[in-house]
Amino acid sequence: MASRRVSGVSSVSRGDGEAATRTEPIVGRERVTGSQAKSRRSLDANTIIANAPDPVFVSDLDGRILQANDAVSELLGFRPDELLEQSLSRLISPEEKREFTAALREVVERGVTRNARLNPRSARGEVIPTTLNASALRGPDGGVIGAIGILRDMRELDKARAYAENLIKNAPDPVFVSDLEGKILQANDAVSEFLGFRPDELLEQSLSRFISPEETREFMAALDEVVERGETRNAVLHPRSASGEVIPTTLNASALRDPYGRVIGAIGILRDMRAYERVVRDLRASQTELQEKILDLEKFE
Repeated sequence: MASRRVSGVSSVSRGDGEAATRTEPIVGRERVTGSQAKSRRSLDANTIIANAPDPVFVSDLDGRILQANDAVSELLGFRPDELLEQSLSRLISPEEKREFTAALREVVERGVTRNARLNPRSARGEVIPTTLNASALRGPDGGVIGAIGILRDMRELDKARAYAENLIKNAPDPVFVSDLEGKILQANDAVSEFLGFRPDELLEQSLSRFISPEETREFMAALDEVVERGETRNAVLHPRSASGEVIPTTLNASALRDPYGRVIGAIGILRDMRAYERVVRDLRASQTELQEKILDLEKFE
C-alpha cells in the first residue's frame, strides 16, 4: 500500500483504486497559541533587559522597581534583592523623585520616550550623576503599566565637560558658548577684555546686540550649517565694543552637543583681525607709493 504526504494530509491508496484520507500532524511545525506568543515575547524582553550592557530597570506606575539587570547592581553597588520591590525614592532626592514622577506621567499620558537627569546614591553613599531614558511598558491590552528606564553613567562625561569649561575659561582667545538662538550662555574673560563688557553684560544676551543685522543673519546661517552638517564653520564679524569701536574679527564656530549627541548650540572662537588689517592697509599703501614712484621715474625716461 503506497502513501504520500501533502501538507499534513496522508492519502492512502486502497486496493479498489480509491483513496482514503486522514489528517496527520505536519512534521516540523508547531501551532502557537496567543498566550504562548505573549509568554515568548515576555521571555524575550526579560532576556534583553537581563543581558543589556547598560543599566536597565523596570518600574511600576508608582516608581517601584520590579526588575533590574546586573548592570544596575554594578552601577549602584546594591544586590538585586536590595533593589527589587524598592521605591526609586530610596535612591534619589525628593526633588528628583518629583522629576521622575513627572517624566513617568508624561510617558503614560503621551506614550513618549522621556529623558531626565537623576543623581542616585550608591550603596557606598556616592552620588552618581546619570541620565535616565524612560519609555512606556505596556501590558497585553496595550495599556501603559509602568516604565522601562535606561541609566547612563555621566561621571566621565561630567569630568570631560568640566575640563572643557575650564579650557574655555582659561583660553587665551575670546571663546563663548551660545544656544541655537544665538544667546550667549558662557563667555571667558578674554571676551570681556576684548569687547570691554563685564561678564554679566554678556551672559544671556543675544549676539545681535553686538553685531549688525546683516552679520546676525550670517552668524545664524553659520549656526544652521553647524547644526545640519556638524561641521566647523568660519565667518567674518564686526562686533561693537563697549566703547563703540567696531572690531574686525573672524569667528570659528563648532557644534556643542548634549549627552545624546544632539547639537544644542555652538562654541565660538573669535580672532582679533585689527593687526592683520593694519598690515594689509600698510601693504596696500606701500604698493600705491611704489606705483607712484615708478610712474615718476617713467616720466624722466
